[in-house]
Amino acid sequence: MSNYSSLLASITLGLLLNASAAIADSTLVAVASNFTKPMTEIAESFEKATGHSAKLSFGSTGKFVSQIENGGPFEVILAADETGPALLEKEGYVVSGTLSTYALGKLALWSATPGYVDAEGKILKSGNFKHVAIADPKVAPYGAAAVDYLTKQGLLEKTQPLLVLGENITQAQQFISTGNAELGFVALSQVIENGKIGSGSAYIIPSNQYATIRQGLALLKNGTENPAAIALLAYLKSAPALAIIQKYGYDLP
Repeated sequence: MSNYSSLLASITLGLLLNASAAIADSTLVAVASNFTKPMTEIAESFEKATGHSAKLSFGSTGKFVSQIENGGPFEVILAADETGPALLEKEGYVVSGTLSTYALGKLALWSATPGYVDAEGKILKSGNFKHVAIADPKVAPYGAAAVDYLTKQGLLEKTQPLLVLGENITQAQQFISTGNAELGFVALSQVIENGKIGSGSAYIIPSNQYATIRQGLALLKNGTENPAAIALLAYLKSAPALAIIQKYGYDLP
């Protein structure tokens, strides 16, 4: 176990909650777009519990990896896959021993129109649509998962000309919300509210029908000396944080 792994393991919630005894710090966090809602809530809870704050930047994992490789100031990364953080670790940008999986993502076929997407997703075979929004599979893991699903269902060739690419999963959802696409693939966390689909209609795609979306996090070397960055990694493994992650439809690793 590395020194940093030992350090993370030694931080207890009791110490984290004793915020008044420590000087509050702030950490800059790169967060995959699909994790916007839960991470926003976790950051608020983290600040109340520890006094530290997390400044969140949301976007596609692929773009964050590129930014970090080019000197981006992020101290923690919460990616939409494990590939990005693993690459950064190989290239020397990650503190050894801090890479782990924090959530298993779920894919949904969603429309802003109630009743448009049926409970089994058969609409994809009917062809009664002109556009299907997905995140760019080259930079966004949820987009890659959508392509994997379409391929396994034998629907990729049919839908390829209709695909509208968002640069991340948030933009893909915006295409659907604004009517630029009748339906599309989003993260379940984007459309779930209180355990059910909040608006429109959706088919929650069974996890065995696309490659498992294992979302990885890591402490970047920019955050080596920042107590807030180290505390955030510990807090993400706490019961309050895990409850929030599950609340938004994710499975725990």
